[in-house]
Amino acid sequence: MQMPNQAGYQAYQKNRFETASPHRLILMLYEGALKYASQAERALLEQDIVASNRLLLKIQDIVYELIATLDMKQGGQIATNLQSLYFYVIDCLVQANLQKNHEKLQEVVEILQSLKSAWEQIGKEVALGKG
Repeated sequence: MQMPNQAGYQAYQKNRFETASPHRLILMLYEGALKYASQAERALLEQDIVASNRLLLKIQDIVYELIATLDMKQGGQIATNLQSLYFYVIDCLVQANLQKNHEKLQEVVEILQSLKSAWEQIGKEVALGKG
């Protein structure tokens, strides 16, 4: 049974995603992946195998969604490079999951944080009319 406010919260969340700009949606994917990575790192350190597996798979799903958003025709070499980087991230996540290796997860976090920062900068430049 749902709590009365739960349905309202779910509607808010759905609306938030449906009305977000494409730029904001990508940013939300990065934010979600980093949130789950933080939780996964904690689970790995606590040796919670079930939780770490679930969270690492969620991050993989998000990275696959990021791959799906790439426009390989219009994006040219940048899209190709991002695709390669995303596949590398997935490989690191698989290794982190199989080996329960939080160093591999930390590498993923650093890559995703860098990409998120770059994406935020692109958004600022477009907003200022530089893009």
